Amino acid sequence: MDHVISWREGPVRRTRLSVDAVIAFTNAVFLLLTLVLPDWIEAVFRVDPDAGSGELEWLIAGGFALGTCGFGLSAGREWRLSRA
Repeated sequence: MDHVISWREGPVRRTRLSVDAVIAFTNAVFLLLTLVLPDWIEAVFRVDPDAGSGELEWLIAGGFALGTCGFGLSAGREWRLSRA
């Protein structure tokens, strides 16, 4: 009987690993950018919705941190499964 490649093997797994890793890295870059230069959001979008309090920057940094962790863990899982 021929071996049938499931969706969990081959190029699909490598593609998902690559996408997860790229998104995790991008989130990490924006997290660092937001922590180092929190005013970049106001400069790029020319709005100041939190009136200078910094609350929005902390919320956005938290979202980037969650995204980095989530996609990083997903990429690690895909890498481990691809090695099995």
